[in-house]
Amino acid sequence: MNYIEIFRQICKVSRPSHHEGDIADYLCNFARERGLDYSRDERNCVVIRKPASKGYEDKEPIVILNHTDMVCVSDEGYNTPGQVTPIECEENGERWMRADHTSLGADNGIGLAMALAVLDDDTLPHPALEVLCTTCEEDDMSGAAGLAPDFIKGRNVLNLDSENYDEITVGSAGAHIQLAHLPIKRCQMPQNYMAYEVTVQGGKGGHSGVDIDKNRGNAIKILANLLLVAIRQMNIKLYLVSFEGGQAYSAIPAEAEAKIVLPKEDAEGFEVLVNQCNDAISAQYSESDPALHIDCEPSVWHSAVISEESTHVFLASINGIPVGVTEWSGDGDEKKVVTSNNIGVVKMHHSVAHPSFEMSTHTRSFDNEKMHSLSENISRIFTLVGADVTTILDAKPWSEDVEHPFIQKTINTFQDILDFKPRPVEMHFVLEAAYLVDKFPGMHIASIGPRIIGAHSTKECVSLTTADNIWKVVTNIISQ
Repeated sequence: MNYIEIFRQICKVSRPSHHEGDIADYLCNFARERGLDYSRDERNCVVIRKPASKGYEDKEPIVILNHTDMVCVSDEGYNTPGQVTPIECEENGERWMRADHTSLGADNGIGLAMALAVLDDDTLPHPALEVLCTTCEEDDMSGAAGLAPDFIKGRNVLNLDSENYDEITVGSAGAHIQLAHLPIKRCQMPQNYMAYEVTVQGGKGGHSGVDIDKNRGNAIKILANLLLVAIRQMNIKLYLVSFEGGQAYSAIPAEAEAKIVLPKEDAEGFEVLVNQCNDAISAQYSESDPALHIDCEPSVWHSAVISEESTHVFLASINGIPVGVTEWSGDGDEKKVVTSNNIGVVKMHHSVAHPSFEMSTHTRSFDNEKMHSLSENISRIFTLVGADVTTILDAKPWSEDVEHPFIQKTINTFQDILDFKPRPVEMHFVLEAAYLVDKFPGMHIASIGPRIIGAHSTKECVSLTTADNIWKVVTNIISQ
């Protein structure tokens, strides 16, 4: 089978982070059907091994690395993807694949499909191959972090988890993800109050690493700030009923919604404030996020609400957390994000005895010390308002030796096959490489891939034109 046929099979398998059992079953069956040796660990990481072709037995083995999980997001009114139906189209002479109102999972499913297609091709000469398939890459990296030291033998790694066709990733930022749980108190809804549904929607969202410099609106932050302005500057005695936003820790939230109650006499002033905020959003995001907007509709509520104190504490904590780029380096074309933060998900736990808000933050930096300094400041903000904070990911930055022969071989293969050399870059997102190079001494990793746009969002699409070219590069590197 070719890699597109295999990718279509992968899209039929549900594979959100922490739920990779089905895709691990698929991989093990794939190996058994072809008589290939494989191992599967307790975290559902899988390695499939293929012996060297005749005449290649003395060559160094190659590891082909991909992660099996995907970020599952959907537009409002559509189900979060368990299974995905890819749609092929053509635009400006280039072939593309996307999904309908959901994320596609080309990150990293298209690379995984290529690795499996290599295993399926018995005409391709190759050294010993290990196709390493990890789990939870899009969340806490626990798959890579938990690999046994003897799970793989190879030290030259071709990682197909990359989104920029004309680049080779040779470094990545570190990442620190925290979850804060803030207890809340409830009270009876006051008299002469009315309810509103307030939503921020239409945002592009996107990857909170590679898209963090694109001035896209964080719907959670926008909504919380709007409600805090109503309380602090307009003196509206506003109560939250609920607040939810975002779908993934590693995605910029494109939507958020809150149900609120406020005094009937303040309703007109609040609606004016919403219109003013819409004008401000239109001006701030006119080019970068033009469809982003706020809707406000009267609603109905007659039950308990979140107390005035808990409402204010929650909104103030969100207001105090920075989002977007916090530090740059360089200027002009050399300008690069150093440190950033994103509030990815806010959700309510509606326990009768212990209701709470859960909030995630995702801090990234090429400087490990600066990353931890910012994440510690965020933790202090949450702790001061009474939240419990848990770290669920702490990954170091990674930097590769660009002069290593395997890296140079990868770069030169682009030149030989595609007539251009990919630009070595360090990306503002965490890769499993930081864990792997620590766990497997002497490992070197070249990360390449086709053009993927809008990863971690419902706009995700992959260029099959560039994917075909990456396939040529991958098979050429292996056969040499």
